[in-house]
Amino acid sequence: MAGSVNSVVIVGNLTRDPELRATPSGTSVCSLRVAVNDRVKDPTTGEWGDKPNYFDVDVFGGQGERCAQYLAKGRQVAVAGRLRWREWETQDGQKRQAVSIVADNVQFIGPREGGSGAGGGGGYGQQQGGYQQPAGQRQGQGPKFNEQDLDGPPAGDFAEPGADDDIPF
Repeated sequence: MAGSVNSVVIVGNLTRDPELRATPSGTSVCSLRVAVNDRVKDPTTGEWGDKPNYFDVDVFGGQGERCAQYLAKGRQVAVAGRLRWREWETQDGQKRQAVSIVADNVQFIGPREGGSGAGGGGGYGQQQGGYQQPAGQRQGQGPKFNEQDLDGPPAGDFAEPGADDDIPF
């Protein structure tokens, strides 16, 4: 029997500012919304145009904290990760489900807003856990995360490559 493969890579633009929150154990998780365009041909006019697809992305640990700090709406990113299906119940008892991307690596592409135009990579390797949410960060809305639902980074404190750098790109 063959094994399963769960891998996704997207390149697109953020449709809103990142939202940083923490799991009950204190692991930071940053939510991103990425628009990726498909080129489609209009059957009536024969002209080509863009059709957007929208993806929810969760970035854990220090990498998520850097995304919340340095990214903003409109910024182009490349995301590599895996798909995750979740199910939860709303406060009024309705069952909801969603598919999102759990990022293993986020590359910052293009210039920062207000920057000199010399954009760069700024990718980070595998996410690591055990981080506390910084005080004063934006609080996100949406479904609450349960530890068993995350299937995210392992617990504990880990050193990340480049963690001593002030600017990640």
